[in-house]
Amino acid sequence: MSNFRYRPTHIEQALVCIHIGQWFTWTDPINKIYANLRLTEKMGIDGEIVDNPITELPTEEEVNTKLTQLQSEWDLENDSYKSKRRKEYPSIEDQLDDIYHNGIDGWKSTIKATKDKYSKG
Repeated sequence: MSNFRYRPTHIEQALVCIHIGQWFTWTDPINKIYANLRLTEKMGIDGEIVDNPITELPTEEEVNTKLTQLQSEWDLENDSYKSKRRKEYPSIEDQLDDIYHNGIDGWKSTIKATKDKYSKG
């Protein structure tokens, strides 16, 4: 799973997940499209500048497939019933306080309201 803060929307986000390091560059850094994608000649690995071990660009289809995969993973993590529940549950401290003041049944009632609001199916 990627750790993007926002939903990936650009091929550059897919490219950084295909290989490690700065293995690619753009012929036009303002217009970052596949047609302007190039391999770097050199790159830093373990503190040394070396010839880029990547010898071929991924195809445009491979890059777009990777972007779609990252978007699907992000959607699952950030727009699923689990993520919606996670955002709405009280903090652990508040849940423990709820148990202390209202018992396990009271706590279950609080949690059930969120579970019912964002059901699995």
